[in-house]
Amino acid sequence: MFQTLKQEKGFTLIELLVVLVILAAITGLVAPQFLGRGEQAKVDLVKSDLKVIEQQLDLYRLDNFVYPSTDQGLEALLSKPSGSPDAPNWKGPYIKSLPKDPWGNPYLYLNLDSEVEIISFGADGKEGGTGNNADFSSASR
Repeated sequence: MFQTLKQEKGFTLIELLVVLVILAAITGLVAPQFLGRGEQAKVDLVKSDLKVIEQQLDLYRLDNFVYPSTDQGLEALLSKPSGSPDAPNWKGPYIKSLPKDPWGNPYLYLNLDSEVEIISFGADGKEGGTGNNADFSSASR
């Protein structure tokens, strides 16, 4: 007739709070080391893209003796361009697809007196800026 009390096993409120405090402390120590790496990864990707595009433009120039004009643009790496200068030995496509910068904007291509430049305007997509909004150029590397 006597009922025995069973002790239920589980965590007390104090134990749960201690675990939450420990997790918060670990997150507070580790998270700052990873924050900001995303932006650095984007900068590294831009630099890598600029190198790859420059290499493909150099291959284009080896075949055709000139770089594409500013009007022909980077599309000349995908399909044989029309207009001047002519691409008599076009052997492309020189690139599978034209990459966009990590912020989703197309790269700008300029050919000024056979000096080519590829530009990303950074996170804001506008010329000028600092930090994440800084411009990246193949000419400034």
